[in-house]
Formats: sequence, structure tokens, C-alpha cells
Amino acid sequence: MKKSEKISVMFHRQPVGTLSLTPDNRLNVFEYDKSWIADGFSISPLELPLKAGVFIAKAQPFNGNFGIFEDSLPDGYGRYLLQKALRHNGIDDSSLSSLDRLALVGDNGMGALTYSPPVIFTREKTVTDFDHLQEIALEVLREQQDNDAGLLLYNSGNSGGARPKAVFSDETGHWLVKFRHTYDPKDMGIQEARYNEIARKCGIIVPDFKLINGRYFASRRFDIDKNGNRVHTATAGGLLGVSLREPFLDYSNLLALTGYITRNREDVEQMYRRMLFNYLTDNKDDHCKNFSFYVRRDNDSKSWRWRLAPAYDLTLCTEGYNGEHATSVNGTGLPRLADFIAVGTKIKLSEDRCRELINEVHTGCAELIRYKI
Repeated sequence: MKKSEKISVMFHRQPVGTLSLTPDNRLNVFEYDKSWIADGFSISPLELPLKAGVFIAKAQPFNGNFGIFEDSLPDGYGRYLLQKALRHNGIDDSSLSSLDRLALVGDNGMGALTYSPPVIFTREKTVTDFDHLQEIALEVLREQQDNDAGLLLYNSGNSGGARPKAVFSDETGHWLVKFRHTYDPKDMGIQEARYNEIARKCGIIVPDFKLINGRYFASRRFDIDKNGNRVHTATAGGLLGVSLREPFLDYSNLLALTGYITRNREDVEQMYRRMLFNYLTDNKDDHCKNFSFYVRRDNDSKSWRWRLAPAYDLTLCTEGYNGEHATSVNGTGLPRLADFIAVGTKIKLSEDRCRELINEVHTGCAELIRYKI
């Protein structure tokens, strides 16, 4: 496989900037294209503000990569498939730089950023037989075979997360369908659909969803708009430079990020509702990559604006990280009412409004409550 020394970052076929490596090949270097500076937006406001000059990534926590480009790379299940697919084609995964990995993603990733020139090491086809995809996913996860790792990776759209996934489109739109892992119950999809229904009762915005074949949970992709155009998205981890492998995030960080990047009170309250829902319903998988933001161009002002993306990965997860939530509340993994109010007032929500939101979410998810505050 040919090594990538420099790649172009693109958005809707427009050049955003160029990625290369430092002379020692250890750190990524990024520079915005002049045309993008004139009419574009910062693809990562904290790490890559929109201005001229060279940006050099930190060594950690992404091994010399920038957080926003780390978002484009498969992780968890996707990274597992990539390793197997590469090995099946005689390529040593450990020899690849982050630029090599981004070139492998090319234009088959999530969100709107694409990477050129792409590197294609295997030719695969789109599969919509979801029972078959579930079957071979379990076979690969059980180490029974790895011949289909490339097929699974291609159909996943290089998406992240621990569970097998596939992306597909039909007459109703663009969807991401989730399959169960070897350790999941067979009704995993039904369970996630129920959690999303209850989340809506709590005033939480979730994408449209449906059950396929009565058991596979499918969620409408928020990184593709109704016209089929890709939308730039970024996870909280990517924006803050936090790795999910070292969970030390607090909801006060997420609320502050939401307020800073969106300048929108409704989005802040949405994040507050998600914090409450995740704790009350025992969804401990609330790590930094399970919260995302997207960019849209305002129809009136034509300026680019960040907004909080719809909620996702809402389901029962009792294990979490060593039995605790990935994200704490006011510095504790066992928060009480005073802690939830404290993180709200810190972000300028009144105590009365905090109590209103707590009551609304508590009432909405009453049938799922597993944690008392």
C-alpha cells in the first residue's frame, strides 16, 4: 500500500485545507486553503480556528492526529474490522500513519469531510440483506472468519462505536442500522427503540427511527440533509481533544462546550435533558463520542452556525466504564439533586429552570428510571 505524504481535506468538493506530517512523521500538520478562509468556517473552533497559518497536532491523545480528523476514522468495531481487512490483504495495520488511515476512508466516511487522493485496497459491494450482515458480523466478532471484514467495513460507512452497523438509503432517506454484538440480548434493537420513544417524551430531540425486520434499530442519519447533502459533524471528543479511551469528562464540560459553540439556550437545555436521561435510565455509555454537533448555513444571514446534533446511542448500559458513567456530574459519578442543579446554574440556567427540566425528564422517563436523585 502506497504511503500518504500529503492529503487534501475536502467539503462538498471544495478544498478545506491540506494535511501532512512533520519531518519525523509523528505529528499531523494542517493548513487551511486561502479560498476556504475567505468563505468557509472553522471545522473545529477550539483546535483549528479559521485563520491563516500552520497548525501542528499534539502528540496525545490521538497519536499525533487532530481531534476533528480522528472523528473521521473508524473506532471500536470499525477499527477491529479495518485491522482484519488489512491483514487479509497483507497489510500491517501498525505501519499506517493517520494520513494513511484517512486516505483509506476517502469519501466513504461519516460527516461531510472527505480525503483526497483516496486509497482503495479492496472492492466491495453494498448489502441490504440485514439478516446476512448480522450473521457475518457475529462470525467475524467470534473470530470464526475474517474474509468478510472488508465487506462489513465498507457497509458500515467507517462508522464508530462498539456495535456492528451498516449505512443504507431507501425511498424514505438515509439510515444507519445497528446490529447486536456477541454480548447483546437478541432484543437489543427493540430495547433501543423503546428508549428513543421515551426520550422523546422527555423533550429530547432524537432522529427519526424505525425497526427493520422487527429487530434491527435504524436511525435517520443527521449527517445527511433532506436534499442528500453531507453535513459537517464533530463529536464532543473531537472538538475538546478528549479520547474515549481515557474518560474524564464532566457534564459541566459538555454544557459549557454547547453554550460556547452554539450560542443557543435551547441546545444547552437539550444537553441538560440528555444528562438527566442518561443518569435516570442508567445509560452509562455517555462517553465523549456519543454527543455531536453539526454545522449548517443560515438561510437569512448566509453565515455558518453550529448546533447540537440530535441524541443517539440512548439505551440501557449498566456496565459503563468500570461500572460508572463515562461522564460525571459536578465531579462525581454518583450525583444527587444538588449536583444536577449545580452544573446547570454554572452554565447560567436558573435553579428554578433546572428543577423544571429535572421534573420534566423524571416524569417522561418514569417507566425506565433505575437511578434515584
